[in-house]
Amino acid sequence: PEAPVPPIDAAAPDAAAPDAAAQPTAVYRIATFNAALNRATAGALRAELEAGSDQARAVAEVIQRSRPAVLILQEFDYDPEALELFRARYLTAGQGGAEPIDYPYVYAPPSNTGVPSGFDLDGNGSVGGPGDAHGFGAFPGQYAFAILSQHPIETELIRTFAELRWSTMPDARAPVDPRTGEAWYAPDAWAALRLSSKNHVDAPVVIDGRRIHLLVAHPTPPVFDGPEDRNGRRNADEIRLWADYVDPARSGWIVDDGGTAGGLGSDASFVVLGDMNADPVDGDSVEGAIGQLLDHARVNAAVARGPQVPQSEGGRLAGRAPEHQGDPAHDTAGWGLRVDYVLPSADLQAVASGVFWPGPDDPTAALVAEADGASTSSDHRLVWVDIEL
Repeated sequence: PEAPVPPIDAAAPDAAAPDAAAQPTAVYRIATFNAALNRATAGALRAELEAGSDQARAVAEVIQRSRPAVLILQEFDYDPEALELFRARYLTAGQGGAEPIDYPYVYAPPSNTGVPSGFDLDGNGSVGGPGDAHGFGAFPGQYAFAILSQHPIETELIRTFAELRWSTMPDARAPVDPRTGEAWYAPDAWAALRLSSKNHVDAPVVIDGRRIHLLVAHPTPPVFDGPEDRNGRRNADEIRLWADYVDPARSGWIVDDGGTAGGLGSDASFVVLGDMNADPVDGDSVEGAIGQLLDHARVNAAVARGPQVPQSEGGRLAGRAPEHQGDPAHDTAGWGLRVDYVLPSADLQAVASGVFWPGPDDPTAALVAEADGASTSSDHRLVWVDIEL
């Protein structure tokens, strides 16, 4: 997982899809799950998994009952040994009567969280601490993510964008201090600050002979700031990175960590996945932030806003807060927002979708039950989409 990513030819053609007339169709489930398996100190998650973790068992059972072929596991602290512990001891052992599940292909990229920037980014007058890291975090790799797959990951073609500077984005939403009218970040800080608060990763997987690009990110929450809205603006531009990446007319400014410029070709199949920390109508994100993807011409409209938006009975019955306008059945977080997404490209046929949020009468409802302010598994719900190839 720590090996450098070699440069690749961004214009290389994707693997050709099999002849539809000659091949039977098959359905594959692709999912994202913010599992909230993050801890306050480096190594704490590994120690907990070694000792035995009830939360990890609940997370594993949610995954086993959902059975995705490809899974993005978010908020799992960057630690290859901890990830292997979770895969080997929790996923491959049946939890709560569920069938074991295995993912032989794993990719875990480093994260910008907790990586010192050397600048006073949060404006508190001092340099150092979680708020001055390239991504908020108490230590490098807190809140990271990993890709688990039952199908080969083309590791030699992976592109990461951890080091891409925010200032290189055309018309970036640079925050302004409303008290002075001046830029929030000092010029040298703005020039150095990375766009991705964790990482943006393009990881191609080969399913049934077809290459599908997993476009994974976890933008910063659009809160925990001030009237300058630096986190809200960054959240919107982190989302925009993928919107530009899948548009050949707008992707020329994007340069990966290996030095290769550009985005996906117009014929590439992809799925955008992750906790985007932005709801289409509610919450604190910049207006239209997630709309940059939901309304994108290359994104499957039925899954984005149409009849195949992932939904759940548990979310519907939980209802919505008085100040919210969105359909609670579409919510993916326990506090009542749609923030987690699986968005296939328009050329991929989606045949089903859902959110793992059982109704209260379902025997598995305990996996998402909340007690003492914490959920049994996570404060987010696993979101899945079935695609037919």
